Amino acid sequence: MRQLRPTDLKRLHREWNRRSAGRLALLLDGVQSPFNVGSIVRTAAAYRVEHLYLAGPTASPVAAKAAKVALGTERYLSWTVFERGPDAADAARDDGYHVIGLELADAAVPLHQLTAGPDVCLALGNEDHGLSPATLSACDAVAFLPLMGRVGSLNVATAAAVAIYELRRQGWT
Repeated sequence: MRQLRPTDLKRLHREWNRRSAGRLALLLDGVQSPFNVGSIVRTAAAYRVEHLYLAGPTASPVAAKAAKVALGTERYLSWTVFERGPDAADAARDDGYHVIGLELADAAVPLHQLTAGPDVCLALGNEDHGLSPATLSACDAVAFLPLMGRVGSLNVATAAAVAIYELRRQGWT
């Protein structure tokens, strides 16, 4: 076994790109840490997220600390800024996305059991408080990531990576 050469890697990425028909966007509702935003941006660029809806006090993807973590991948994404999360959710819906909140809430279902559809905007909330109540209410559906250990939640950037992968995986199967 050997590592893939650059040409092999490009071929592999093209193959998975062809298998991914649906559109994916992210709504970041008050994600204040530029390190988390940078990590989310890098994952988003790797999984062909088409747009970011940034709400409230979310750090900018071009802030110095966010850009350092994103390693220049912010250039592959577009984003718009909104004062409030519900306005961002409305804009995502107007753009044809089904808005799914990722939150530990009483009506949430495990993400792998949710039939998401082809065009999804995944809403992620603040590092400490999650989605604002107003943004949570503006979501079309709410899902969570089942955890089994003694830790009750994940870092928002880690949760974003797991959820983005799961949404893409659903499109591949």
